[in-house]
Amino acid sequence: MTTEHTPTFSKQLTFAVPKGRILDEALPVMARAGVVPEDGFHDKANRSLSFDTTREDMRLIRVRAFDVATFVAHGAAQIGIVGSDVVEEFDYADLYAPVDLDIGHCRLSVARLAGDPEDASGASHLRVATKYPNLTTRHFEQQGIQAECVKLNGAMELAPSLGLARQIVDLVSTGTTLKQNGLVETQRIIDISARLIVNRAALKTDPRVADLVAAFRKDMAQA
Repeated sequence: MTTEHTPTFSKQLTFAVPKGRILDEALPVMARAGVVPEDGFHDKANRSLSFDTTREDMRLIRVRAFDVATFVAHGAAQIGIVGSDVVEEFDYADLYAPVDLDIGHCRLSVARLAGDPEDASGASHLRVATKYPNLTTRHFEQQGIQAECVKLNGAMELAPSLGLARQIVDLVSTGTTLKQNGLVETQRIIDISARLIVNRAALKTDPRVADLVAAFRKDMAQA
């Protein structure tokens, strides 16, 4: 005879958020769903990575965007916010993105030097600088092109002028940064927005996670 174990949910929920522009846009959305960080969270000089919230059963962690997905996918955090570019790049089986938050809009695009006549059409092999090797590889494979991805985490716009790669794949918002570095956008890969993400196991076993998803969905429906 087996006895079913009912979880008590005494453990704090961990909500992972990304540093940077998406977080600034996400904070009002989070507040409407009942996720409000402590006052120290807004102090620019505060280098802490973990923060209390107005809920005793929840804390926030503030990490790099790619790490948000990793923490949630592996269950170290139960819920988080990240750009859909990160979700698509990693495609974690244990990650579920149930709500489009309609913020953090930008696009993932291919770019090259304005004076470089080379185009992807007709080429069978390209060297591309990017921090999105999986999305980049899939994009060019669909065109019958083998992409040799050079992994960079920043300063992507320097790669063509320094001869590291003829093309780059990076996030584009206004296109100003590309223009200032002598680059032109040649292909749009995907449009991006911020998503609420959850750990699939936590969603099934902890009703607090499902309640948060419902709160964010309700807010989006009323927007």
